[in-house]
Amino acid sequence: MVYFIATPIGNLKDISFRAVETLRAADMIFCEDTRRSLILLNAYDIKKPLFSCHKFNEAEAAEKIISAAREGKEVAIVSDAGTPVVSDPGNVVCSALKNAGVPYTVIPGANAAITALILSAFSAERFLFVGFLPEKVKEKKQLLATYRDLPCTLIFHVAPQDIDRDVAAIYEVLGERSACAVREITKIHEEAVKFNLSEGYNGERRGEFVIVVEGAKKADNPLNSLSEREHILHYMKRGMEKKDAVKEAAKDRGISKSEMYKFSIDL
Repeated sequence: MVYFIATPIGNLKDISFRAVETLRAADMIFCEDTRRSLILLNAYDIKKPLFSCHKFNEAEAAEKIISAAREGKEVAIVSDAGTPVVSDPGNVVCSALKNAGVPYTVIPGANAAITALILSAFSAERFLFVGFLPEKVKEKKQLLATYRDLPCTLIFHVAPQDIDRDVAAIYEVLGERSACAVREITKIHEEAVKFNLSEGYNGERRGEFVIVVEGAKKADNPLNSLSEREHILHYMKRGMEKKDAVKEAAKDRGISKSEMYKFSIDL
């Protein structure tokens, strides 16, 4: 049998009894980074053969895992922290196992996104996990645009060095909203800092981050049923300068002025 096992995202005690038992019973363990996994395994005195399974060799690792499983071996798969597959290697292995008819299961555990959602205190009635945004600005904005009008809380994984540009992109596409930066989850310096997207995040930059953003508000303003161009014209016909009309229409729709401006260029 093959087991995808969730590991702690910070505090090493955040691992289930079942996960420890499964790791101890495994014949071999595939890790995103064997050095990182050794810290956890040594803490629980688990000595097993370790093999790499990361984004650069996942297809090759999948073949080894399938072969081992067919030989009757117990195979465990872990990532550096959290659940494999979710913003981590593992999806290629899942697909290969399904196609090969090799059974597998999941040993659930710590999850940064859900923990951050609760710490943010934003609505958890409906939420969407976006994960990491693309590196390229154009692709980043295109992806964000697909979530702009969704009335559900959005959850992003963000590397410390990407916070400023990711928050700026989120603001430019989604407009002004409340957000919460959650870092160092389950660790000593855990914190959840609320801020407005227009202001950016001005807190501590160290540690792994999850940015939680409130969902789109329900459009109660009847002007929002107009096209963007018609919306701007509505205010211009009432005597507003174009720049003020753009600002007012953007405010109505809950988006940034720069996003709204492109609809006014020929007015």
